[in-house]
Amino acid sequence: MIYAIAATPAATGCDVPFGDQSRTAGIVGAWEPIKNVNDPHIQMLGGWAVSEYGNHANCRLKFHRVVRGRQQYVSGAEYELIIDASPELVGRKEGWYKAVVYEQGWSNVRHLVSFSRA
Repeated sequence: MIYAIAATPAATGCDVPFGDQSRTAGIVGAWEPIKNVNDPHIQMLGGWAVSEYGNHANCRLKFHRVVRGRQQYVSGAEYELIIDASPELVGRKEGWYKAVVYEQGWSNVRHLVSFSRA
């Protein structure tokens, strides 16, 4: 698989947004709720988003689970996931984060579009 991440200046901590926060979706395709956020693929995408964010930020988050989300299909699938995660540093609070992930399964492409506190 080919995994890519949008270019952005390096983040400096867990509260620093990543990516284009103004982008919420493509123009075509309606957002619909993810009916089963416990689906293994959805949970894997949430863990992948946390890991990718950690690779590009001065922050290591521990993924707990995807708590809710929505999806749309636009030449692939775009997922907006609300993720329960916590910084790996002792004394930091758990929190919810919003990740937008674009995935095109047939071409093995996955992008972390944005990641921020929810």
